[in-house]
Amino acid sequence: MYSSTASKRLLGIADAAWPESAPIEQLAMGLGFEAVVSTQVEGLTRQKDLGIVVTKLQPGSSLQSMIESMRAFGEDVQFVIRADASDLQTVTTLARIPGVHVVGDADFSETTWKPIFDAQLVSVVSKEANSSEPQSVQTESLNYIFVDPKSQHLLALIERLAVTKAAVLLQGATGSGKEVLARTLHELSDRSTKPFVALNCAAMPEHLVEDMLFGHEKGAFTGATRELAGVFEQAQGGTVFLDEIGEMPIQLQSKLLRVLQEKEVVRLGGRDSIRLDFRLVAATNKDLKAGIADKTFREDLYYRISAFKLQVPTLAERRGDIVPLANSLATKHGVARAEFTEGALRQLYSYHWPGNVRELDNVIQRAVVFADYGRIDAEHIFFDEPMARTDVDLSQAMMTPSFEAPRMPVSTPEIPMMARPRDLQSAVRASECDVIMDAIRSTRTREEAAKKLGISPRTLRYKMAKLRESSSGLSHCA
Repeated sequence: MYSSTASKRLLGIADAAWPESAPIEQLAMGLGFEAVVSTQVEGLTRQKDLGIVVTKLQPGSSLQSMIESMRAFGEDVQFVIRADASDLQTVTTLARIPGVHVVGDADFSETTWKPIFDAQLVSVVSKEANSSEPQSVQTESLNYIFVDPKSQHLLALIERLAVTKAAVLLQGATGSGKEVLARTLHELSDRSTKPFVALNCAAMPEHLVEDMLFGHEKGAFTGATRELAGVFEQAQGGTVFLDEIGEMPIQLQSKLLRVLQEKEVVRLGGRDSIRLDFRLVAATNKDLKAGIADKTFREDLYYRISAFKLQVPTLAERRGDIVPLANSLATKHGVARAEFTEGALRQLYSYHWPGNVRELDNVIQRAVVFADYGRIDAEHIFFDEPMARTDVDLSQAMMTPSFEAPRMPVSTPEIPMMARPRDLQSAVRASECDVIMDAIRSTRTREEAAKKLGISPRTLRYKMAKLRESSSGLSHCA
């Protein structure tokens, strides 16, 4: 689908005992990498366009010197470090570094290495696509990511519609990104330099919606101390977005129909008609045909606003967008390079996402709070609804390009983990309790602990009291 280049497909192997790494080179070359070999990591720093560097941490070598060597390559280069799997402290330290994968030094299996190389190639394809095509449009809220094939198809339709004047009706579930798509359509059209004005038809009482739609003259009613231009006037030359149009009172629908037909409006309390130039984009999460049958929506208005209908897929229907969206949201919430483990990816791909992108935003905000160094694991993922256990084939789920290569699990013996709270509130309380107790243990007084936590001593006392009240399962905070 995208043009292919060699950028970032160069594999560097640093190994003093070269023949040992031959299976890695052979597998990488079979997947499309060009390999270059050096006896030392420093010997690869002169190479341009390196995507991955593979090296071995020799027994007794300095971990700090290894980290300093990696810094010379910049943030775009991924590192795969072969290390003694029994040295859990070293393995854990390395695995916490962004952009680093750790595998056992004796593990040359394709099941371990192929996913790492595949993830790098997926990241390359995605970055090449981003540099050549506009795949997302910046808005005040979220980016709509066009990576999944369904989203790509939707983008193609939007690009075609952008050059027309047709009214567009966006149909989709709440939180699926209808307003962001409307903004995308506006930005791709020749009206992009003019205003984009949005109005939620369900957010206000009927008389206020009418006032916002059509405007009023000074003195039109009690309290009208100055004139007000309606959204159609405000959007002269631009785009009007009417969200939740299915919630518009039936009495207003006839007035709206006239404005759409005549392209002119008379303000409340006014006499003169005002000529209008706007493009209409409407959105609904309801079945407007059912509204027509129920006599709650005018059939003639329906055909006026739906010259072209677009069905916006739910997040569960465009799973190829989940990881790119998660990365974009993590960046929005302060993590420049979020890295998701395989366990976290399984959680994100398995969930049914009833709240769509808005719910994903909440989930990522929580994960960012609990994660260390931007490395998000399954234990950091908390959903609003219980999730049914399902097995997900990540190789199929990640067929579409993502903006960041997912982190692969460390090939080490499984470390037993303490039982964790099963619901979000308990998890938050437990985490807050641990942070508070760590601060208290590491300081001499409660005042010092409060200062370390960045809160007042009074707030600290309040939080400790609340934790004692809900101390079932959190008795160590008492």
